[in-house]
Amino acid sequence: MADRFRVTLGQLNPIVGDLSGNAGKARAAWEEGRQAGADLVALPEMFITGYNAQDLWMKPAFQAAAMDAVQALARDCAEGPALAIGAPWVEGASLYNAYLILKGGQIASMQLKHHLPNDTVFDEMRIFAQGPLGGPYNVGNTRIGSPVCEDAWHEDVAETLAETGAEFLLVPNGSPYDRTKFDTRIAHMVARVVETGLPLIYLNMVGGQDDQVFDGASFALNPGGALARLLPAFEETIAHVDLERGPGGWRVTQGEKAPMPDAWERDYRVMVTALRDYCAKTGFGKVLLGLSGGVDSALVAAIAVDALGAENVRCVMLPSEYTSSHSLEDAEAVAKLLGCRYDHVPISRARAAVTETLAPVFEGTNPDLTEENIQSRLRGLLLMALSNKFGEMLLTTGNKSEVAVGYATIYGDMAGGYNPIKDLYKTRVFETCRWRNAHHRDWMKGPTGPVMPDRVITKPPSAELREDQKDSDSLPDYPELDAILGILIDRDGSIADCVAAGFDRATARKVERLIYLSEYKRFQSAPGARLTDRAFWLDRRYPIVNRWRDPS
Repeated sequence: MADRFRVTLGQLNPIVGDLSGNAGKARAAWEEGRQAGADLVALPEMFITGYNAQDLWMKPAFQAAAMDAVQALARDCAEGPALAIGAPWVEGASLYNAYLILKGGQIASMQLKHHLPNDTVFDEMRIFAQGPLGGPYNVGNTRIGSPVCEDAWHEDVAETLAETGAEFLLVPNGSPYDRTKFDTRIAHMVARVVETGLPLIYLNMVGGQDDQVFDGASFALNPGGALARLLPAFEETIAHVDLERGPGGWRVTQGEKAPMPDAWERDYRVMVTALRDYCAKTGFGKVLLGLSGGVDSALVAAIAVDALGAENVRCVMLPSEYTSSHSLEDAEAVAKLLGCRYDHVPISRARAAVTETLAPVFEGTNPDLTEENIQSRLRGLLLMALSNKFGEMLLTTGNKSEVAVGYATIYGDMAGGYNPIKDLYKTRVFETCRWRNAHHRDWMKGPTGPVMPDRVITKPPSAELREDQKDSDSLPDYPELDAILGILIDRDGSIADCVAAGFDRATARKVERLIYLSEYKRFQSAPGARLTDRAFWLDRRYPIVNRWRDPS
């Protein structure tokens, strides 16, 4: 029997729907594995279609095209190592999330996903049929078990594979990032290794898809849970992982263990990757944003420059009579530090024209929020005009605190195609700015050193839509607001939980009311990078019309 087995792992970045492009990436990985003497080349879950394809998987023409692409791949990769790739597969009247093993020009075997996730961003139970508990497949004289993603988070699939002769486990994944996900994955996979006594290779994809970023960080564990390999997080990598057979069975040989970035760097890289891939995969080469002199737009500008390069980012200051001199100075300073284009487009004359136009209709009423929002909507109008004229995607800059309570103007500062900081609470915005000012990495296209003046981070936040306005005039201070939002949104807690945590009941009720009243705004808001497992969009789905309020 062979005493060495080489698996070539393709920790790669597919594009949803790009069947030919994804097949091309698979062929290139297979060829690299063939040149390296691999026995098996492995790609992640649903690699041929990209992940998460949602209802696109249910379209019969797409299913047929994906299956044709896999069969063509099998023919192209007939002479050389086996190729394992994820794809949708139709058997009879059922659609499965399948992991297909291609050998000798054909599909030699398949593993059908058994546990279908139906929480957070996943909706597989509605899309796919449940596969049976099955046995391992052969590559040469080695028997391999492949629990597909969620299958490895449950003990029954891995135990069944071990009991039916699997000699090691290869787990293909489409597992998106959230702050706690890596530790959770490791814990579950260690449990499978301890239960089965088998080595385990965990293969994840990388890259951004809509709001989700797949963070890679594929790894290999030996029996007992010892880490043998760790591939870099967020980076496309083709890696050769060797197993050696000894008296106790197969063991993964020790190899590269890439350093894992800390939580602040991971979040920042997710926001950069999400924007970079969203632009690349939708065809936008350039972006623009309104740069107010405040902390949120400064952070979005930094993310955009790090993602796309300064030459592809336009910052626009749109001052009114309420814009302070320090905001003008700070906005220009941010643009200069980042090295991107800076345009100055005052809105005072346009605002006066709108006010004059509306005066006959508004006669007899007092100025209020309506007039404030006209400023924001004028800015949205002008920014969208620039977007249309120059083909640059408009970025919106609202943080999660503002998105949660609706502290934003619909069709105004909410206008835009993508929001990199949508899942970042205001208190984390401040800290992320400090982190970026102090750190630079080679994956950032922006400059080294501070990218925003300290005053941008330390001054009291203000929308500057009226004289001497502060965010705290309308909202609790951000540390208090974010703590309450953390209970009500991230933990799905109650008003009673807020009170138990030491917050005023009336304040908690006000925040809850704002959350529910703002649902219609979020329904129409731009997508944004997902950092937590309670991000707005697929993680948290509430009705727009909703009269329920927590009575506790």
